[in-house]
Amino acid sequence: MSESPSATAPSPGEAQALELGLRQQPEVRRLIYWVGACLALLHLVMNFTTLFSTQWQATLHFVGLSILGILLYPPFRSARRADSRPWLTIDLLLGAAVISATVWIVSAEDAIYERGVHLTGWEQGLAVVTILGAIEFTRRTTGWIIPLLIVLSLTYVVWWGGWLDNVFRFRGLSAETVLFRSIFGDDALFGTIAQISVTFVFMFILFGAFLVRSGAGDFVIAMARALAGRIVGGPGLVAVISSGLTGTISGSAIANTVSTGVITIPLMKRAGFPPRFAAGVESAASTGGQLMPPIMGAGAFVMASYTQIPYTYIVLVAFLPALLYFLSVAFFVRLEAKRLKFSVDSADSGPPFADIMRQGGVVFVLPITALILLLVSGFTPTYAAGVAILTVVAASWLTPRRMGPRAILDALALGSRNMITTGLLLVAVGLVVNVIAMTGVGNTLSLMIQQWAGGSLLLALLLVALASLVLGMGLPVTAAYIVLATLSAPALYNLLADAQLAAAIAAGAPIPETAQALVMLAAPDKAGLMGQSMSPADAAALLQSLRTVDPSMVVGLYEQMLSPALLTSILLSAHMIIFWLSQDSNVTPPVCLTAFAAAAIAGTPQMQTGFTAWKLAKGLYIIPLLFAYTPFLSGDWLAAFEIFLFALVGLYALAAAFQGHLETDHGWPVRGLLVAVAVALLFPNVAWLHWAGLGAFGLMYAWDRRRARKHV
Repeated sequence: MSESPSATAPSPGEAQALELGLRQQPEVRRLIYWVGACLALLHLVMNFTTLFSTQWQATLHFVGLSILGILLYPPFRSARRADSRPWLTIDLLLGAAVISATVWIVSAEDAIYERGVHLTGWEQGLAVVTILGAIEFTRRTTGWIIPLLIVLSLTYVVWWGGWLDNVFRFRGLSAETVLFRSIFGDDALFGTIAQISVTFVFMFILFGAFLVRSGAGDFVIAMARALAGRIVGGPGLVAVISSGLTGTISGSAIANTVSTGVITIPLMKRAGFPPRFAAGVESAASTGGQLMPPIMGAGAFVMASYTQIPYTYIVLVAFLPALLYFLSVAFFVRLEAKRLKFSVDSADSGPPFADIMRQGGVVFVLPITALILLLVSGFTPTYAAGVAILTVVAASWLTPRRMGPRAILDALALGSRNMITTGLLLVAVGLVVNVIAMTGVGNTLSLMIQQWAGGSLLLALLLVALASLVLGMGLPVTAAYIVLATLSAPALYNLLADAQLAAAIAAGAPIPETAQALVMLAAPDKAGLMGQSMSPADAAALLQSLRTVDPSMVVGLYEQMLSPALLTSILLSAHMIIFWLSQDSNVTPPVCLTAFAAAAIAGTPQMQTGFTAWKLAKGLYIIPLLFAYTPFLSGDWLAAFEIFLFALVGLYALAAAFQGHLETDHGWPVRGLLVAVAVALLFPNVAWLHWAGLGAFGLMYAWDRRRARKHV
């Protein structure tokens, strides 16, 4: 039977916590342990009974995580280092005030409605304390960016928005109205995003905690070593495979880096990989954790809620792109190993694969299989996660690490602790989303993106990528995705739909009569083109002339001229582009947290490691282009496999160009040819170019392989 966390030696994560100065007093750790276990049990009750309304579910979620946040995160770094008793006392009093105010104001909801949605002065004070508490707890756990965004958003609505003399001018609402909507609004503190956190996100993070406690993480590393240990560059491929599988557990890039990197980075260094390259591989591979189905981190659940596209469909079509990303990182590993003339090191392969499966495979394979089968069968993700948790416990009894009552308590406590940052963030970010919904500023910004892009989808993608990089410097990935999706998804959706609509018009699709009349008014010279085949340029011009008269008419044409399946594909593509680009801050300097974490393990310079990780994670930027310009996410599996196969070869050619090595070393002329071949293979929707690129790559590879054999 395992010990309570308060009695065990620090794990890598706890060692990192000590370094950050988080509270580690034995009595505080015990309190965190038991509060966390009780909170996880409460969430199981809330998710599988109807005892609590959705408002109270979100409220209790916030209250429980606030208690854990106060206990674990002191207010300032100086207080963290000292971990002084006075600060703990002050924090407990602060927590009691915020929790009391939160419970009180939510309990007053019926009375507020009975008074005609009027808050008394006392209730307004309670709402202010609740909001300030959410801001403060988010500051402690995630930094200053989200709190500053919240303050700017709320003050914009009630104060300085009226000072502006442009499209963002907002005359403002009363403080009472803003406070009411911030607490009780559908998109507010305890609204839709908080409900996602209560249900999907908490249950899957709890599922991950049970997998970790059952020993599934150790199995993942052992299995990766067995699969890749007998391949050239195997230790590097171990990092790629283990990070991909661990991603199905944690859905967190930093968690992946810390948990697998302490094993894989020394393994790669011992095999002969340069330390900076080893850290870059681990960082790039771990970043894919939130891209790998079936869990994909919290962002996938938010995406399902935003788009109303079934979660099961999202993870299904996301599999091939995620596999493509991990293979793109693996290509760099193989080419580097070949460049360094590595041989197979069977000593790093570990025990035989069959022995590993017998010892611990069942505790990983059975729960994941049960989860996937339930999701595909149409059960809700929450129910599927609950059954998967029970499957973990049952499967553990088929292994040496059986989960008894203490191990189950450990997993419950670990799940709640892992949820603190994400949960408080998702609750608090609702305040920003609520302001965007109240003011319509999201639509304004979306229209501005379209205007700045000048109708160019590529330029719009560049703008979104830059915005994601800036936001990601201070925001966790989930928050960056939420903010970007709220502000820029409509613009991307319109641009993608415009491209499809123009293609339909160019093919001679019939235009509704109302639209024809407007075209005749706006551009009579284009009227003769309607209803017949035309060039793409003419179709785009006709569409633009219609947009100048009535933009809403163009939006209306989407549903009239494009199929529902195509519109769903366009909507998913817009959100998936943003979701993928939101990951780039993990590996893109100047602030790339996973690269910095990997650098700390490898003992390499942080910024140089960041640039190495950025190079290895090129798939983060290339694959979203496929989402934008090809039917990769359309659900047409034949088209998706075709795109996948050509892109696979193209990414290999691109990796070879970056590494200066195919089967032998090459200078810039050959590297330039490899880039040209990669562009041909990745270029969207031009079949002859794809086949020409494939043929060219085949010839180059055969020629280079022959050269390599001559030099042996």
